[in-house]
Amino acid sequence: MRNFLLIIIAAISLAGCKKALEPDEENRRTVEQMYEDGGYAQGFIMNAYRSIPGYYDNSEYATDDAVTNDRINPFALVATGSWTANNNPLSVWNQSYGAMQYINLFLANVDSVKFAADKEANTLFRMRMKGEAYGLRAMYMYFLLRAHAGFTDDGQLMGVPIITKLLTVESPVDEYNTPRATFAACMEQIYKDLDSAQSMLPMEYGDLNTLTGRVPDQFRSVTVNVNVYNRVMGQYSNQLFNGLIARSIRARAGLLAASPAFQHVSNTARWDSAANYAAAVIRHKGGANALPNDGGTYYDNRSQIDGLSNGNNPPEMIWRENFVGDNNEQEIQHYPPSQFGNGRMNPTQNLVDAFPMANGYPISSNLSNYDPANPYAGRDPRLAKYIVYNGNTVGFNNPVILTGSGSGSDDGINVRTNSTRTGYYMKKRLRQDVNRRPGATANRRRYYPRIRYTEIYLNYAEAANEAWGPTNGGTNAFSAYDVIKAIRRRAGVGTTNGDAYLEACKNDQNLMRELIRNERRLELCFESFRFWDLRRWKASLNETARGMDVNAAVYTPIVVEPRVFEDYMYYGPIPFSEVLKFSNLKQNRQWR
Repeated sequence: MRNFLLIIIAAISLAGCKKALEPDEENRRTVEQMYEDGGYAQGFIMNAYRSIPGYYDNSEYATDDAVTNDRINPFALVATGSWTANNNPLSVWNQSYGAMQYINLFLANVDSVKFAADKEANTLFRMRMKGEAYGLRAMYMYFLLRAHAGFTDDGQLMGVPIITKLLTVESPVDEYNTPRATFAACMEQIYKDLDSAQSMLPMEYGDLNTLTGRVPDQFRSVTVNVNVYNRVMGQYSNQLFNGLIARSIRARAGLLAASPAFQHVSNTARWDSAANYAAAVIRHKGGANALPNDGGTYYDNRSQIDGLSNGNNPPEMIWRENFVGDNNEQEIQHYPPSQFGNGRMNPTQNLVDAFPMANGYPISSNLSNYDPANPYAGRDPRLAKYIVYNGNTVGFNNPVILTGSGSGSDDGINVRTNSTRTGYYMKKRLRQDVNRRPGATANRRRYYPRIRYTEIYLNYAEAANEAWGPTNGGTNAFSAYDVIKAIRRRAGVGTTNGDAYLEACKNDQNLMRELIRNERRLELCFESFRFWDLRRWKASLNETARGMDVNAAVYTPIVVEPRVFEDYMYYGPIPFSEVLKFSNLKQNRQWR
């Protein structure tokens, strides 16, 4: 952790070695200069934003949902036995503690910063940015726990070191050699920071009507002037951390803490708390039936994406990155080779089999009407939207893709180094109007999510079912059953038979648990949840990845790639380099 402060200090005050490379004296920045330069001070918070982990980390390559044709991809190596404390692509240690050092530096100095000449605006700016800082710090602690919490050799459930003050080069060595706090203490710190964030931030940013608007009660002790409020909390602050994001991070953290992997006498997290945290977000959205009808295709809602302006969100989004124009990043990586892509994400037969029939029954059910000789017919509509199977279409002008090894197509199994290994390509995440053909390329605007409403609804369904059963919502007006019914109805599942399978599950908590987990798998596929979900559920990590070779209407199952995980890998390691440097930092058991 010490090296991150050195980076910060170097950026602020250290000079180069040679005079020719040294900046002029007036261009060197010190901490004290932030007091008169609000933009410079805000830059420390913006550095914390820049370190937020990307939404699509492609960790599916290490699960039963996908493999990749990039044989040296770090996650492919993790899945096949090369995961060590010294080689961990899932680590967020460095970026998280680095971001928290910027945050702690900001918080240590913000009360002396002048953000605006107007006294009320200045107070509001301080309030908002402190709220952002606390919220971001809580978020980074959540990411650290998800990746690095676990049991030590003595059987204790531990989190990570809690660092809430700025460490400087003058700080005592023992402040750097901080032991890991308990998992429970880390959760308390998350909730404490989120409480601070929520007290200082509006639920959502947006301009109030200058004639009829009223400043929200929590800010009226600072100002009643709508123009001042809009200057600080209006639309120009969209996509900064807000109160709704804080509530969503609380829901994520609560779900993690209540999950089977973290059950221990020292951890008092409860399913009902996790459910209520998610319920607060759902109520803000409008209830169980308020999910946007097009939320499942957020990545390809073209007119919606192209019309984004002023930092506004599509209805499905709680938080997103800024949009980028003229973009084809996902299509380069994941279009099939016939569409001039690298075909990296290869969904498995395991995942395809998880999609039910359109009547809502799993394909394993005698009531499903599943036909192994025509396996893609009559399926859940999400299958065709999210996965390219043999005979499905993808890309500009909707060409038909043939994936069989004997199809004569570049898209066939293992035909090229960038062809599928499973007989499937990913369709989700891609804009179908991107054209990669040389001489006729057409790129499009896109954005990357950070938090979707659908995730929070699924969080609620899981926690509510565990806390109260399928049809009881506790003190909430909706249950796990209500949420899953809404999600499946949106997907077009069970609409012709009253979703008879869901009705059969609603009286059985165990069946509902399986259904909720499966709906989560489908709704959030390729969005980097599966790896983390399997681990927090302590579910099998070693399901062999399978595929399907289709040639002349003959369907041949194939074994594609084994998974090599040990039970201790339900918990990620503390970086080996950190354990070597700091004697008080205990490693999770069995990691070396």
